[in-house]
Amino acid sequence: MNTNSSRANAGAAQAITVTRVNQTHWRATAENLVVGQADASERPDGRTFISVDAWTDAAFDQLADRMLTDLDGPLYTLVDDTDPALLAKWQQHGLQPRRREREYRLPSSGDAVGAALASPPAGVTLVTFGMADETRLRGLDHDIRREVEAASGWSSMPAEVLPRPNGRTVIDPSRYAVAARDGRYIGLVRVTGRPQQPRIGLLAVRADEQRSGVGRILLALALHAVHERGVDAVCTEVDETNTIAIKLLEKFGAQHTGTASELERSR
Repeated sequence: MNTNSSRANAGAAQAITVTRVNQTHWRATAENLVVGQADASERPDGRTFISVDAWTDAAFDQLADRMLTDLDGPLYTLVDDTDPALLAKWQQHGLQPRRREREYRLPSSGDAVGAALASPPAGVTLVTFGMADETRLRGLDHDIRREVEAASGWSSMPAEVLPRPNGRTVIDPSRYAVAARDGRYIGLVRVTGRPQQPRIGLLAVRADEQRSGVGRILLALALHAVHERGVDAVCTEVDETNTIAIKLLEKFGAQHTGTASELERSR
């Protein structure tokens, strides 16, 4: 335990003590009672996300101040749009909006799924989950990531899709299905999450194969696979500026369940 603590007065009331419990956890106490806590977690892409859960505004401010002082480099946090007060608090502490992400729930069955599977794009074949050649899958993933970086860049991508420091991007090949044309892998979809709470973590198609129905058939394949496991819906997130992806989800009956803002401290 780090025994260094910071103290301040919550107005004219009791003093609040903030203690760094370990490298990723802070605790705020007042008169020996816990009044808040804060955590930092490193994502697979190397970025650090922070969060504060405090009972009072004073505890939040002191936890945020202490954590932002203790941690170096860029920091990130996610705030649901239903909590504008929390968004304002983080902005007061110097974090600025980076992107906004829309959250969706998709039914795993329906007419759109059946229609897509019944009429795949001409010349396109599907390789279901866990059956893709690992070397070719990794090559496809790297190629798509290079295309994204050269085009729109990574600023609009979810945290888990960003490049990882060690260069590994395909962690569990069994979670991927791919589309192929003439033996060439041209698109992929990844399903992650717990068995009863699956989510589509990535759906991507090579630039020269986009808008040809490949994304549609891959999404249908993922939904059908989930339905076959007895699960009636999946969740996913998409940047709110990605209108093409949003329209595709809506064609499959996606319901918009929320929007969250990602904030960043750049230094």
